[in-house]
Amino acid sequence: MAHGHHGHSHGHGHAHGHDHGKALHDSGGGYGRLFAIGIVLNLGFVIIEAWFGWKTGSLALLADAAHNLGDVGGLVLAWAAWAAARLPANEHKTYGWQRGSILASFINAVVLLVAMGSLGWEAVGRLQDPSPVAAGTVMVVAAVGVFINAATAMLFMRGSDRDLNMRGAFLHMAADALVSLGVIIAGALYLWQGWAWIDPLASILIALIVIVGTWSLFRQSLHLLFDGVPEHIDLQAVRATLNALPGVIAVHDLHVWAMSTAEPALTAHLVCREDTVIGSVLREAREQLLKHYAIDHVTLQIEHEACASHCDGPGAPHVHP
Repeated sequence: MAHGHHGHSHGHGHAHGHDHGKALHDSGGGYGRLFAIGIVLNLGFVIIEAWFGWKTGSLALLADAAHNLGDVGGLVLAWAAWAAARLPANEHKTYGWQRGSILASFINAVVLLVAMGSLGWEAVGRLQDPSPVAAGTVMVVAAVGVFINAATAMLFMRGSDRDLNMRGAFLHMAADALVSLGVIIAGALYLWQGWAWIDPLASILIALIVIVGTWSLFRQSLHLLFDGVPEHIDLQAVRATLNALPGVIAVHDLHVWAMSTAEPALTAHLVCREDTVIGSVLREAREQLLKHYAIDHVTLQIEHEACASHCDGPGAPHVHP
């Protein structure tokens, strides 16, 4: 479909799905409920963990409860971003609030990195002056934490491969399960050998593992905040696909970015032969981009060969990779 023609030389076409929100709804329709379940489960665990920490005088449990409370906040943030991304666009925000999911992923990554850095710093201090722990109680509560965090992580695993916001929620919960597992192992070693230093050492190792795992989330979300090409999309392959369309002789001003963590967008100028049927090119372009790259939001400008250089000003067509 072509939304407009400028004389007989070139036109603009916007190829898009019949229902702009359908893909997002289909891929994330159940996530609102998943977020609610995850938040309720983890908030309940924080209350239990904090109560046992207070009753036993275990700083480790109180600290972990505080860390888990921060993660509940992260889940609330991710849920809010997911909901915001589904709000309709308007005259003032023509893309809606979809960028919120990218921002939430970035904040989630920063919070997790700061939390693990703080945990590591505290553990280094405790290594120098180890203190006894109520290992039995700590292990039981941590075991409950492993179950709840692992179950919550599984809720978000399905959407974590393509949606950074879901990946952030998944990483948060998986990290917590790992922390709780480390606490159990450290408690068992403490009961067995009486090594007071094993608890802070385990905390340092866990913090390092989580930081390594979270770094890619931080890097990717920062990349998308600055309109970078989503990592699962090969820009040169997209260019080759557009170049291979019948009647297309050149592609320039190609831009691919992320409107949200789950929805990429594309704009490009296609230089075509004079006898090219614009509607056919736009239809084929949309089908190819949706099939091979899951890009549903596509805006194309068609330029006929004779006026391509005139339309773009002096010189050869320019490229924005």
